[in-house]
Amino acid sequence: MLTVLLVDDHAMMRQGLRSVLEGHPDVHVIGEASDGQEAVLMVQQLQPSVVVMDINMPRLNGIEA
Repeated sequence: MLTVLLVDDHAMMRQGLRSVLEGHPDVHVIGEASDGQEAVLMVQQLQPSVVVMDINMPRLNGIEA
């Protein structure tokens, strides 16, 4: 099972990605974050296999995170 954390400051984009990924039986979206700071904390807590992250976000962008 591949666990995924979605990170984007646009909720609609996260919802779209979740919808596509959940169509695959071996992929499980375990969380969503709206900025890089939130993502860093969630990675520590959830320890996903993969993080799908936008690079342009407020507070802490995807590259800095």
